[in-house]
Amino acid sequence: MRAAVYEGPHSIEVAERPDPVIAAPTDAVVRVVLGCVCGSDLWYYRGESPHAKGSIGHEFIGVVEDVGADVRGIAVGDFVIAPFKYCDGTCAHCRAGVTSQCVAGGAFGDGEIDGGQGEAVRVPLAGATLVPVPGSKHSDEMMRSFLALSDVMCTGHHAAVSAGVGSGSVVAVVGDGAVGLCAVLAAHRLGAARIIALSRNPARQEVARSFGATEILAERGEAAIEAILELTDGVGVDAALECVGTGQAMATALGVARPGSVVGAVGVPHGVENPMETVIFRNIGLRGGVAPARTYIPVLLNDVLDGRINPGRVFDFETDLDHVAEAYKAMDERRAIKSLIRIDSKGLGR
Repeated sequence: MRAAVYEGPHSIEVAERPDPVIAAPTDAVVRVVLGCVCGSDLWYYRGESPHAKGSIGHEFIGVVEDVGADVRGIAVGDFVIAPFKYCDGTCAHCRAGVTSQCVAGGAFGDGEIDGGQGEAVRVPLAGATLVPVPGSKHSDEMMRSFLALSDVMCTGHHAAVSAGVGSGSVVAVVGDGAVGLCAVLAAHRLGAARIIALSRNPARQEVARSFGATEILAERGEAAIEAILELTDGVGVDAALECVGTGQAMATALGVARPGSVVGAVGVPHGVENPMETVIFRNIGLRGGVAPARTYIPVLLNDVLDGRINPGRVFDFETDLDHVAEAYKAMDERRAIKSLIRIDSKGLGR
């Protein structure tokens, strides 16, 4: 099969990889319909995080083509969403809802196991991992939102849930990438009264407003902290959602959080200083981490199917597998919020 392959910084190639087959009785093989590039993939692309040469890409939706003898709840022909990490659903961490830390789990596209930026994927622990999508002949708009549930919407949701966003909350969202925009949508879905989004990009500002942002600020760093404190009469926000992973983003989130609030941090950390002094002496909580997407997908899927949320709007660039390198470049150069990759258009007609 053909798939995107990571060859090193700024080098994404399309190459032949072995066709996936059932290797364990709990496996399934999924033909990929849509994949995409994640903001975390850019850290590898830029050479700022290590990644083994080989498969890449951890977000995909597709059609089940084969299942192992022990797979339950998934059948050949099912249209499914794959969370970006697979899990067994039975370990202590999974039972506690933290499926992203499953003791038997792992991530797709790690250089070894198949990635979502390819024609097919072997999915370990498929019965516990894959989420079937009911119905058929879904619109292209809805298909995009299904794809967003594989990671980015769940990650934005995790930031909001971790920070305790609820009815009437005043929220600040640091980061206007796809995760930050989905965090705006998640905060709105959870009932926030005010959502202050930080963005300098007009296209991203427009999406943020459509997702529920009540105020947009272009300031960064100390200027952003001062502006948000002014907007909140010097108090700060009830929940700060850190969706970037840089030191400045974390400092901003901590700087605008009021005492007693929680920062929901989901950005992959790069150059972030230990915040414990702020956490202790300003009474600010810090939660977040890797989103347990498999836990969140079923609830969010219902909202997508009912038309209450449309996270697929974050996809503003698309191409096919042959041009996957351009999908990376578009995001790296901030010409795109998030790049969609059409792998098998036949799957769109179900």
